[in-house]
Amino acid sequence: MYRILWNPWRYEYIRSTLKPRRKCVFCELPKKKDEEAYIVYRGKYSYVVLNAYPYNSGHLLIVPYKHTPSIEDLEPEILMEMIELLNKSIKTLRKSFTPDGFNIGLNIGRAAGAGVEEHVHIHVVPRWVGDSNFMAIIASTKTLPISLQKTYRIIRENWE
Repeated sequence: MYRILWNPWRYEYIRSTLKPRRKCVFCELPKKKDEEAYIVYRGKYSYVVLNAYPYNSGHLLIVPYKHTPSIEDLEPEILMEMIELLNKSIKTLRKSFTPDGFNIGLNIGRAAGAGVEEHVHIHVVPRWVGDSNFMAIIASTKTLPISLQKTYRIIRENWE
């Protein structure tokens, strides 16, 4: 028998994804200054940005400039750059925060958990032994040890 763990802190985010969007957040971010948008790196075909709703400190997103819902619509050179940026992101996060592991993922479609289903992106989530706790469940609070601003500065300093 499975036990169910409720995560009420996620409800606000999920609810926000149901509202119709006028503009795609991932198409709008590159129009901003790097520091304002938390863009860590801009490549030819894609960019790396700090997730504004992180699961853990250092949660990065690799986003193609091309607006498309799935990787099958991306040209080989875009996919190759995204994989190279994935490798670079992992190296930078290891140097910046010494995580014990990583979750790497693509959520294609709402049923798969995509919050922004109209624009494909790769999640890079650093993980530490024991990083899951019951604060999110009991107190509706996600605990992150450092601010987005400081996380951004550390990652930018270590991006080579």
